[in-house]
Amino acid sequence: MSKPQEVGLDGAIRLSRRIGDGDIKRGDTILEVRDLGVKFWVNGEWFDAADEVNYELKAGEVLAIVGESGSGKTQSSMSLIGLLPSNGRAVGSAKLKGTELIGLSGTRLREVRGNEIAVIFQEPMTALNPVYTVGFQIAETLRTHFVMAPAQAKARAIDLMRLVEIPDPEGSFDKFPHQLSGGQRQRIMIAQSLACDPKLLIADEPTTALDVTVQAEILKLMRELRERVDAAIILITHDMGVVADMADRIIVMKDGRVVEHGTSDQIFNDPQHPYTKALLAAVPHLGTTATDFAPALKVSLVREGDTPIPLGPGDAGATAALLMEDVTIEYPKQGRRPAFRAAKNINLRVDPGRVVGLVGESGSGKTTIGRAAVALLPVVEGTLHVAGRDITHATNADLYPFRRDVGIVFQDPGSSLNPRLPVGESIGEPLFLHEKLRGKELSDRVEALLDSVELPRAMRNRYPHELSGGQRQRIGIARALALEPKLLIADEPTSALDVSVQARVLQLFSDLQERYGFACLFISHDLAVVEMLSSQIAVMKDGVLVEVGPTPEIVNNPKHPYTQRLLSAVPVPDPAEQKKRRELRDAIIESQHLVS
Repeated sequence: MSKPQEVGLDGAIRLSRRIGDGDIKRGDTILEVRDLGVKFWVNGEWFDAADEVNYELKAGEVLAIVGESGSGKTQSSMSLIGLLPSNGRAVGSAKLKGTELIGLSGTRLREVRGNEIAVIFQEPMTALNPVYTVGFQIAETLRTHFVMAPAQAKARAIDLMRLVEIPDPEGSFDKFPHQLSGGQRQRIMIAQSLACDPKLLIADEPTTALDVTVQAEILKLMRELRERVDAAIILITHDMGVVADMADRIIVMKDGRVVEHGTSDQIFNDPQHPYTKALLAAVPHLGTTATDFAPALKVSLVREGDTPIPLGPGDAGATAALLMEDVTIEYPKQGRRPAFRAAKNINLRVDPGRVVGLVGESGSGKTTIGRAAVALLPVVEGTLHVAGRDITHATNADLYPFRRDVGIVFQDPGSSLNPRLPVGESIGEPLFLHEKLRGKELSDRVEALLDSVELPRAMRNRYPHELSGGQRQRIGIARALALEPKLLIADEPTSALDVSVQARVLQLFSDLQERYGFACLFISHDLAVVEMLSSQIAVMKDGVLVEVGPTPEIVNNPKHPYTQRLLSAVPVPDPAEQKKRRELRDAIIESQHLVS
């Protein structure tokens, strides 16, 4: 007997009948989950990753599942389409338009994947195949589920790329994933997920590690697509600002169980469970943090361009921990690749005991400045002083004593720590090299540093892969502070952490900064975090500092149009306020577009 056929997109023939009969209208129930559980076979016993999960999802509705890493939010959703690891199994029931998904396998499961349920994965760079062009990968999805000619699939793929607002979709069709920005790769993932008109989208941390402006664009796109295609969306995230922006209903999970379930308004404005209250309390809220700041840099209205921003006097009589004057930083020529000027005419001062936040989008030059401050990149113009020492043209021999005065906390401690060394040895390595400590004296200092970052001393014998993300970040901070530096560069130290873990790490960071009194350049794209920690904020765009000033002034009265756009893109954990901010952002972008 031949397979049932159904006419699909652009007249193409679908290979199998869609699950459920009849058209699906907004408000119809798409998914019914009852007593869903996920178990993993670990060390000879079954471990519950999720248990007794219950919910319903309607067409055109967004259900957010929130909780810390390990709460079961991702695994419970991946179990719907059989994407559990080989040692995992799902129990209970999940019915898509009356058809049971749990236990589905083989051809029937493949028909569901992409056709009925699509996934937008957390990291598109790893989810997309690096050896195929992005256009081919979208077309491949279409031709897997439809009888389509290659030219027809390409035309439809380009239409989908245009739908998600990929610039120059015809030209981008033949690009590889690494040739696109993070936001563009995420849009390709969304285009691929929409290829077969699925009725259920699972978005797993779709905006993690994206800049706030790119995140705002992705969220706006998802809201518009929901209206166009009436798809139901399961949004998995730990970003409560994103939840406030998108969700109709919210499930809160902890240790594999649902602890609270309600509408967005109920969860944000009247949470009942202590864990939900703690989760919301841990979220930084832009504009509500009162920051005490000393007399600092004050600048007048600036314009975009190469004009250096004036520095201001700094603290009277203090030698700046970091002083950049008209600094230009260039990545050297490599082979046929010409030299690239990543930052130019930079004027920046960080005084002892102060925290200065450096914000901007990816590619703006933030990390470049941080790497130059610790002499990992050369300065080709201007002067660079660290702790009173001119290192503009310092040699390797000159830099050896300089290394004692600076420390750096990297964005990903998992890759910056040596995987072959116990973390205690990683912490003690700077002390071994610079202070020649050995034996008990070295051991005591390592244990004191572990105490300072609130980790058990016994943890010194563990390897990085045996620790959680928050624990690894604490190890990175302890290592950076081992020599009690005068200047600390913190490069996106909390960007990938859950909000509760982030809150603990930030409180720890603040306590250590007060205790040791080091100056800090805090690099981040999370303006709420920067506001909480910094006395001053510097804003970068395209390798140029466009605005510098005291934190309350930058947050509450930004002068530069780019700073205004950046601040308006930050989601806040309040649905009503977030709606106002979204409308304000659209108005700002529209007004700036008209002016330009």
